[in-house]
Amino acid sequence: MRSQAGAPVSRRRFLALSAAGAAAGAASLSGCALQVSTGVSGSGETVTMMVKADDLSPDLVKQAKKDTGITIRRVDYDITKLIAMLTSGNPPDLVRAVGATDAAYFAARDVMEELDPYFAKSSVLEVDDLDPVNDLWRYDGRTQGKGARYGMAKDFSQDSMYWYNTAAFDKKGVDHPSESEPATFEEWLENAKRLVQRSKGQTTVSGGSYNGLTKLTLMATMTASAGGSLFSDDFSRVDFTTPEARKALAWYIDYCRLKVGPSAIQPDPNGWDGPTYQAGRLAMSNTGYWMGGLIGADKKLAQVSRLAPAPVFAGGPRISACQGGTGLWMPRKAKNKDAAWRIFEWFFGEAPARARASSGWGIPSLKSLRSLMPHQTDYQKRTLTAQQNELKHFSVVSLTPYITGDAFESLYNQVTPAAMKGEMSVDTLAGRLNSVINEQLKRGKEQVG
Repeated sequence: MRSQAGAPVSRRRFLALSAAGAAAGAASLSGCALQVSTGVSGSGETVTMMVKADDLSPDLVKQAKKDTGITIRRVDYDITKLIAMLTSGNPPDLVRAVGATDAAYFAARDVMEELDPYFAKSSVLEVDDLDPVNDLWRYDGRTQGKGARYGMAKDFSQDSMYWYNTAAFDKKGVDHPSESEPATFEEWLENAKRLVQRSKGQTTVSGGSYNGLTKLTLMATMTASAGGSLFSDDFSRVDFTTPEARKALAWYIDYCRLKVGPSAIQPDPNGWDGPTYQAGRLAMSNTGYWMGGLIGADKKLAQVSRLAPAPVFAGGPRISACQGGTGLWMPRKAKNKDAAWRIFEWFFGEAPARARASSGWGIPSLKSLRSLMPHQTDYQKRTLTAQQNELKHFSVVSLTPYITGDAFESLYNQVTPAAMKGEMSVDTLAGRLNSVINEQLKRGKEQVG
């Protein structure tokens, strides 16, 4: 897998990435700083981090200097600039990415530093303390979830879980879903149909939203929930015509056709579920624990909100995956690796990590920090109980390294609207998706070489 030391990274490895861009991910890396006294390694040095504007606040940059003695130079995340820096041999020291969709993609292109030796020596980030979600950042040259570690999630959600508003259920006389036992996808959709409210041809309250973080992760996790895999054994092809993948695709197209919630043919004007759910215009929201930070800040909303397990297909396995896992990785050609690792430890295991864990905006990726998750109010206690029960059902759903989340999304959104409008059968759609996506996967595999 690894190139010889000093060899330049081939630009052709990034042709598809340059065209499509890397998946950005929904979760922010930001958090408030808490002072921690630690030993300092790399004091006086500068570490360049390529992240988004809200990933690293100016206050956190100051806190890093105070805690570690290291100066952070933040540059805006830009995929074109990242490719140029990687191919010129002058990359940032740390780069943000989404574990689920990006880790295997970059690892297959041989630009990520293997971090196992760093973890082995660290007293801050111990392997036994890593939540299994961090396996999203592992890749063995073939399968995501196995092999070397190339990064770490800053926190996470099990993104197939959903929130529901009990007031919306009560208004329509619909029984509340269980907070411990999963509903079937069929039951979820039936509830959404009963919960939707319309007036004069307009939807005033959507019955439910179920779109996943990306269509790549949504289709892969739903196919796994049906008992199959969206990909061939070598991850070089998709097949939407298998019974399991077709079941997932048919369910989602049915959801779109019924117009019970937002989709490509009925987009949410807010761009995401948060404001719509907060306004009482969305009865169920497939966003996972992550959105609990928003809900918890609104006492009235918190009183009527519940977190429910990821749905299952009747007869299928109980799968509750993370579709994000946003975090950081270190380029193999980074110039300041020891100082970068010190910032990595600080960011994922010290002040920022503790602040994030206590915020309610994500599950900490270190098991030792779970005790900091909010658990004071009745709302927090209920949410935490539901989430802790769901953690037992986490598993990594491996994705292909041959296409970005953005490229998959673009192709999916080009082909599916006709089926969502009832103008194309699911079987015809499955064939067309296979054709356009497999063409991209073939090119991606050729570029990895």
